Amino acid sequence: MDLYINQAFSGLGYGSILLLAALGLALTFGQMGVINMAHGEFIVAGAYTGHVMLNLMSNEGVAFIVAIPVSFIVAGLVGLVLETVVISRLYHRPLDTLLITFGVSLVLQQIYRDLFTPQLVPTPRPSWLGGNWSFGGVTIKHNEFGIFVFTIVLVCALAAVLKFSPLGRRIRATVQNRDLGESLGISTRTTDKLTFFLGSGLAGIAGVCLSLIAGTQPTTGQGYIVFAFVVVVLGGVGNIWGTVIAAYAFGMAQKLLGLEFSNDATATVIVFLAVVVFLQFRPQGIFSVRTRSLA
Repeated sequence: MDLYINQAFSGLGYGSILLLAALGLALTFGQMGVINMAHGEFIVAGAYTGHVMLNLMSNEGVAFIVAIPVSFIVAGLVGLVLETVVISRLYHRPLDTLLITFGVSLVLQQIYRDLFTPQLVPTPRPSWLGGNWSFGGVTIKHNEFGIFVFTIVLVCALAAVLKFSPLGRRIRATVQNRDLGESLGISTRTTDKLTFFLGSGLAGIAGVCLSLIAGTQPTTGQGYIVFAFVVVVLGGVGNIWGTVIAAYAFGMAQKLLGLEFSNDATATVIVFLAVVVFLQFRPQGIFSVRTRSLA
């Protein structure tokens, strides 16, 4: 029983990483319909930013705290450049965005190889995120629990921004009815840019957290991009709380089934099959975004 509890806590940590990766997609894919296959490379941009900060600064705790906003800005700017130069020309052409962003992801991976190394790069961990708590046979890792708490706080902050801030109201108006929003004076083009910056920045924060658990290499993002898309679709495209539920359900199911079958690949296949079956009966996902569109 203790072994399953341990795996459940690991599932919370893994689900938190998936959630951080999927939150940005929930905004960009949910609002603009952009299939951004370079989103994983935004995660890597944040991870390398955290790696650099934690290696440059002597105080690892302070470096980690500083790395979070810096990685958000770095990844957000990379996403903003991609949106301005490429994606803005391909709106309403989702298959084209998939192909072009896949090519961009390959270019970014090569840039990471040239700037850093093709090998896995470990990131120093703050002392207060090292070690674990033990309660009998139950072991809770500090880093996984810390990332879980941080993720919940970040989700609540994002939900507050979307609900109460002017930017959040503009985003929700654009999602519900873009044409009506423009007629009311909302610059949907500016909103798209800010949304893409926000979504890409969230991927950067995911990278910092991921680097503390698994290290970083140029292809790290590719291992999470498909799962992140699955989480977004399962939760309901564009629905933040649906994404939260789907991410933790996916993460815990994969960890617990991996223990049951002693094989992570088998667990992944079973979870994907379960998602496919669920979407056959509820294709809109756990929650659906209500709109006023007549289309």
